[in-house]
Amino acid sequence: MDKFTTLEGVAAPMRIINVDTDRIIPKQYLKTIKRTGLGKGLFSEMRYRDDGSENPDFVLNKPAYRQSKILVCGDNFGCGSSREHAPWALADFGIRCVISTSFADIFFNNCAKNGILAIVVSPEDLEKLFEDAERGSNATLTVDLAAQTIKGPDGGTLHFDIDAGRKHSLLNGLDEIGLTMQRGAAIDGYEARQAERGWA
Repeated sequence: MDKFTTLEGVAAPMRIINVDTDRIIPKQYLKTIKRTGLGKGLFSEMRYRDDGSENPDFVLNKPAYRQSKILVCGDNFGCGSSREHAPWALADFGIRCVISTSFADIFFNNCAKNGILAIVVSPEDLEKLFEDAERGSNATLTVDLAAQTIKGPDGGTLHFDIDAGRKHSLLNGLDEIGLTMQRGAAIDGYEARQAERGWA
């Protein structure tokens, strides 16, 4: 997976609470096991009208936010079912960072496994970020994972906390397989010792 170091871009504001994974990627898109191609279905029930045309009122259809890499979201983002297709769809669309006051645990973990940084902030800090995001394409946020900061368009900086293991994985682009491969020498040594004892 791609490394996450520093991300600068326009943030799209979604002032909606309890956005579940079915709203992130509806069930009709779950037939695939591929991680690509799901961006077209991201938030499809909100992005498109019944006739398939774009809903001009939905934030990601507005010109300022079509290339957004960051989402600023309401409380309890990613609740509902555990479908990993939700972060797949976000990543395929180009979203690399999601900021909220809280996330469903499974969605939160699935984000990290797929190279998306999910950041938990206080309600007060979230409101500041909403205000920045609502300024549109003239206002960008800069997320620095190493420093654990979010810098606003006017230079204000917020600090966020993150688990050290999650930070290491994202900074180095390591999913669970990648983390295991980092311990390849130790695994090979263990297997060699087992073979010498006749236990392999």
